[in-house]
Formats: sequence, C-alpha cells, structure tokens
Amino acid sequence: MDRIRLVGGNELNGEIAISGAKNAALPLMIASLLTDEPLVLTNVPRLADVKQLERILENHGVDIAVHGRRRGEAEGVGQRMTFHAADVVDTTAPYELVSKMRASFWVIGPLLAREHHARVSLPGGCAIGTRPVDFFLYGLKELGAEIDIDGGYVVATAPKGGLVGGHVTLPKVSVGATHTIMMAATLARGITTIENAAMEPEIDNVAEALIAMGARISGVGTRTLTIEGVEKLGGATVEVIPDRIETGTFAMAAAMTGGDVFLRNARPEHLQAALNVLSEAGASVAAEDGGIRIKRNGNGLMAVDVEIDPFPGFPTDLQAQFMALMTMANGVSHIRETIFENRYMHVAELNRFGADISVDGQVATVTGTPTLKGAQVMATDLRASVSLVIAGLAARGETIVNRIYHLDRGFERLEAKLSGCGAEIERLAG
Repeated sequence: MDRIRLVGGNELNGEIAISGAKNAALPLMIASLLTDEPLVLTNVPRLADVKQLERILENHGVDIAVHGRRRGEAEGVGQRMTFHAADVVDTTAPYELVSKMRASFWVIGPLLAREHHARVSLPGGCAIGTRPVDFFLYGLKELGAEIDIDGGYVVATAPKGGLVGGHVTLPKVSVGATHTIMMAATLARGITTIENAAMEPEIDNVAEALIAMGARISGVGTRTLTIEGVEKLGGATVEVIPDRIETGTFAMAAAMTGGDVFLRNARPEHLQAALNVLSEAGASVAAEDGGIRIKRNGNGLMAVDVEIDPFPGFPTDLQAQFMALMTMANGVSHIRETIFENRYMHVAELNRFGADISVDGQVATVTGTPTLKGAQVMATDLRASVSLVIAGLAARGETIVNRIYHLDRGFERLEAKLSGCGAEIERLAG
C-alpha cells in the first residue's frame, strides 16, 4: 500500500491550480441517469471516487467517454467527459459497488424518477459517523414512493405514472438528501418543495445543471427549493465548480508553513467562513483576479475557536485541516463538531507529532505548541489524511503517512501540487 513521505520545515511559495470539486462532480455524474441525452461535464477531477462512480454508472448502462485536452487549454484543467444514459439497463446498484462510496447511494433518486423502480444497497464510505439514509427515504416517500428494506438493500417503487410532487421538510440539513430529492423531483408530476434544504455551492452547481437540462427549479441558493416537475430532461454541457475543500486545505497548508501561495481558480465566496477564520488566526487572505492569495504574517499563528456548521458556516470537511493548523497556534483553541459524531479519529494521529489535543464529546481542545516532530502516522478517512500531511509539512524531520488511498479519493495530484511550491514530499510505492 502506498505511503507519503515528507520532510517538514519548508515554506510554500508559488501557485496551485484548484481542481474541480469532487462533491459537485459526483452528483452531476449521477444526474446523467435522468435523461436519455448526453450530459457533458467539464473540469471533472481525476480522482479514485470519480473512477468508482464511473463503474457504478456503467453498471446501469451509462456510456462514458473521456475527451482529450483542447488547443490552448491551461495545465491543471480537469477532464471533459460525456455521460450518455440512452437506456437504463439495470436499476440495481449492488453492494460490492455502493459499499465503497457513500455518494453512490444517490442514484436511487434518478433511477426512481426515470424508471419508477430502484434497488440500491445501503451505503458505505468513510467511517466518520452513521450518516443514516433516513432523510433520503423520508423525502422519496413524500414524493409517493413505496420503500422497503430487503437484505441490506433499499427497494423503492414509484406509483403508477411515476413520482408525484410533495412537500419535504428535512429535519436536519443534509447535502445528500437535498441532491437526491431535488433530482427525483425534476421528473415528478406536480410541484415539490424542499424546506431546510442544503445551500452548499455544490447544490447550486447541480441545480443549475438540472435547469440547463430543462428542469424548473426556483430558490437556488436558499433554504427552500421549489421544483416543478417536467416530463423529460435533455442534455447539457456543465462545468464543475472549483473545489472549495481543496482550496481551504491548501490555504491552511500555506498558513501552517509560511510563505506566499496563489490558489488559482479558487472562489472566495464558496468558503468565506473558513477564510475569515484564517484571517483571525494570523494569515493574510486576499481575493485577487482569478483566485485567492494566502500569506503568513510575521507574528505567528493565533488560536481561534470554531463551530462547524452547514454552509455558509465553517465546513466539516475542513475541520481536521484546521485542527492541524491550530496545533502550532499561540494559545488554546476549541473546535465544536456538530455534523458528524465520529469525526475526531485524526486526534490520536496528530498527537503523535507532539500536538496537545483532547476531546470531550463534540468539543476538541487544542493547546498550541511551538514545534511538531515528524512521526509515522496513519490516515483514518479522506479529510483526516490530509490533516496529517499539513502537520508533516511543518513538523521537524521526517513524516510517513500510511494508508493514503483515502487521499486519492479526494485530492488530485496532491504531492505534485505541494512539491511545486517547495514542499519536500514524495509518494512511496507500497
């Protein structure tokens, strides 16, 4: 199994091109199941999760083509891909595929809307919490679906004539449930309202793609989405937005190590809460034409308290990276995780660097230390794994990060992007 080796202590200086957002690309790929016409996606990141979802969609009968670079196209631009579900040949998403990636469960919405039947395995993914699918199923029931659980599979059937519009009030903000119900509602008869909908930029990206395909959706960017069902959706060409989590990750790496890094393609409005916190911690954050510039001032890092919240709050997917940053801040910081109940598995690994972190329920307390020391550490999930890389970039001596397959799920060319800015980092073949 591959590992990453780092030798810490180098400032990061240079430019990093931000890739397309994994959390937008996956639901956009799934949306191809809603139409028998081609859906073209641009700026698709080259990630293990994208490849896994390709296998799942191909199992349903989606033809997938990857196109080459175009003349004049800049380095670092994502893939251009066409997804064509002319015929859905199988409405079952089997355990051996769905168990490897939670987002693949979202196929249940388009399959049910278009084919009126779906049999989808209960999902897998990172072990960061239970993340039940109750909200998904509640929403689909409100659209008229009958739901049964049979042998670890969700079996969903639409009424005769297809799904019908309904009023869905999500008990808790859920990105996955919002994606799934919104996609299903586009082909339902009548009007669907989703209250307490997620507002993440990835939701907006998918909603705007569905509108380009012919869907009728209003309230995009608010907590209330209204979808007027249509009989048929068509094809479209859609660009995947830049990855705000990758943006925040590299911003924190720059703040941790010092230096001056320009994050090309980054959109500050997609992670303003995190950028505000970075500024409070002592980093210089400036929106410039075409991206964001991060510098560390000469006064060191200051401890900042953070509470994790759905967008537009501080994102849970940046919690581990921020914790790594706070390990070398001056003072004591507190982080309250409110989204997932088991997202502190990286604490023990960060403490192996000499960090001082304790956890009491939802709250992690981080007492800053002047130096970290390189260590052998092990990744526990996607975002936790990159927090160990951030710590290793600043730690004295050598760090080895094991089980980095998690990183390949969500970060494109991580080593190349960091080494291009002066980091001493390499992948060691397992």
